[in-house]
Amino acid sequence: MTPPSGSAAAAGVPSRPLPSGSMKQTVYRILLSISLVHLLNDSIQSVIPAIFPILKNSMHLSYTQIGWISFAINFTASIMQPVVGMYTDRKPSPYMLPLGMASTLLGMLSLAFAPNYWTVLLSVVFVGLGSAAFHPEGSRVARMAAGPRRGLAQSIFQVGGNFGQSLAPIFTKLIFIPLGQFGAIWFTAVAGLAIMVQMYIASWYKGILAVTERTVKSADARSIDPERSSKVRFAIIVLILLVFCRSWYGAAIGSYYQFYLQHHYGISLERAQDFIFLFAVAGAVSTFFGGALADRFGRKNVIWFSMLGSAPLAILLPFVSLGWAYVLLVLIGVIILSSFSVTVVYAQELFPGKVGTVSGLIVGLAFGLGGVGALALGNLIDKFGLDTIMIVCGFLPLLGVLTFLLPSDKKIREWTKEA
Repeated sequence: MTPPSGSAAAAGVPSRPLPSGSMKQTVYRILLSISLVHLLNDSIQSVIPAIFPILKNSMHLSYTQIGWISFAINFTASIMQPVVGMYTDRKPSPYMLPLGMASTLLGMLSLAFAPNYWTVLLSVVFVGLGSAAFHPEGSRVARMAAGPRRGLAQSIFQVGGNFGQSLAPIFTKLIFIPLGQFGAIWFTAVAGLAIMVQMYIASWYKGILAVTERTVKSADARSIDPERSSKVRFAIIVLILLVFCRSWYGAAIGSYYQFYLQHHYGISLERAQDFIFLFAVAGAVSTFFGGALADRFGRKNVIWFSMLGSAPLAILLPFVSLGWAYVLLVLIGVIILSSFSVTVVYAQELFPGKVGTVSGLIVGLAFGLGGVGALALGNLIDKFGLDTIMIVCGFLPLLGVLTFLLPSDKKIREWTKEA
């Protein structure tokens, strides 16, 4: 039964059935809530790279073994996100959100007491599964609450996650250096808070489904022209390659640049965390503005700028003084991560009605390719040395020239039609 129009409007629920993602107004309280949960979820996930220096010393791990830990969490999330997305596209599941966070809580509890390397690997798999359950449905909630401002809504959602990831060096500095591995126990409380907020979001989500159940399967009320399907497939492949380049560069900075700073400049581990934090925070801020700029100037244009605009700075980074490294890391973070939320919205426009699948694919790839990158880079560093690999990684953003092959925003609109 449809609620009265006054109470429905006040609650952010449409007074008549509307497809997901086509609400007339932007529901900011839900966007801010899902962004908060994204912050909490990715704060927990950032514990994994934050604890790398501690595990490396206490368990005497090689760079390759560190790479395997990063691979375990990121690859688990990347494999499962599209699976979760495909399932929830067919059967939206509001309570998938708190259930996924329960898996993350279990992983943190296990990590705090992990006695050996293999238990650490198992613990991070549980965290990866929780992340996989959260991201497709979180992106769907952001789409449902977006109203007409899809780029901004996705940015609000993603900025929480990117800011959460940026806290890894702070956790290393303030929690894991003084407390060691057992410091992970504090993040079970963070997971508990996230579960409470997710229950509130799930209740809203369930209410939306109650008034849209007749039309939820036709989310976005648009379909792709079958004659354009091959071009759409080519576009998504190009987009995946761009995500690949961005993720590998992010893995190089997030997982190994702290060791490069220690080795090349001779600074302490504590001070090295400040550099990684600057890069991550700059990226989190630009994630928010990137979506708003994409709504104004076009998604392809922002993707193009984020890749090629960061390339010359990334190439210079390994050769500059320590002072300039601060500056370049901030600029690179601002530029290269401005397209983080934009690539998700761009992919959703390519495949309207497949919000969960596409979000799981693109965000899952960001995690998975970052994990593959961390593993591959760890192996390469062990073979060729840290300095050499960091210099080579600086050239990765140059592959952003592939953006030229993406269809324009206008062309994508031509490929889709109103149902």
